[in-house]
Amino acid sequence: PGGGDGALRPGDTIAVVGASGNVGKLVALRLSDTYNVNGIVRDASSVEPFFAGREGRIQLYEANLLDEMSGSTGGGCPASLAEPLRNANAIVICTGTTAFPTKAWTKSGEDGVASAVLDALVGNSFSVKEAIASLDAEGLNTPNNVDARSNEFVVDAWNDACRVKQKRIVMLSSIGVQRRESMPFPILNACGVLDAKAAGEESIRKSARDNGYSYTIVRPGQLFGGPYDNNYYLGTLFQLDKDAETRDVRVGRGDELLGDTLRSTLAEVTAQVCEGDYGRDLDFAVVNEKGESPSIEAVRERLGAL
Repeated sequence: PGGGDGALRPGDTIAVVGASGNVGKLVALRLSDTYNVNGIVRDASSVEPFFAGREGRIQLYEANLLDEMSGSTGGGCPASLAEPLRNANAIVICTGTTAFPTKAWTKSGEDGVASAVLDALVGNSFSVKEAIASLDAEGLNTPNNVDARSNEFVVDAWNDACRVKQKRIVMLSSIGVQRRESMPFPILNACGVLDAKAAGEESIRKSARDNGYSYTIVRPGQLFGGPYDNNYYLGTLFQLDKDAETRDVRVGRGDELLGDTLRSTLAEVTAQVCEGDYGRDLDFAVVNEKGESPSIEAVRERLGAL
């Protein structure tokens, strides 16, 4: 592992998109053990304390992807993304939003969304599909804007700005994307979150194919665990949720597993994918099962068997 052509090397630079989220900050922290990390966030001050002691390995850059998209004229990479993407050998996309309308859909992430949703429903004769489309057009953090359009926008920006060898792109997606016609996933997809992730995945596959780098799509189940306020750990992130009863890790190629996923497990597996050059040009699911967390050797063996 790690020796193939195009594999990431220690000291390479990885841009983590969404490095202030509950998963993204763990991914950035763990990757900084091996790589230089450019963390792309909306508000650096919100996550700087978490990265205390890693200043030499983690650089934070502020960018609002939806604002950049709304102001884009198709003229290449915006200035806010040019610096963090210019020297990035890889990018890991950790952005996401909720499947149903919550305050996470608002532009601030803190306001209520109920009135905007009601207005959209009334204005579109209570057609959910058309109401969601109008919320998309307003520039809210809807699944289509975050999981589809933003992902394509970031990848295009990286292709435009990067001045080093592009090696890999990793997207954290979801189980159910390829099963969105089968229960229970149509319920989860009522507002289009799985459709949006599918579109985001396809843009990543196409870009990797067209530009000659590899891709990996990681599919967690419903996320749990945390909050994570302490950045101290020994060896792996598995110990951060040592009180959870379901800490064993199962991975499976494609989109066939069911279950929930600890955020710390998802972040550790993402780091292992990069460090061990696993999962190249494929998608796989990762869930937690009842039992103790596996040894790092066992996780590497499971990833290597994908």
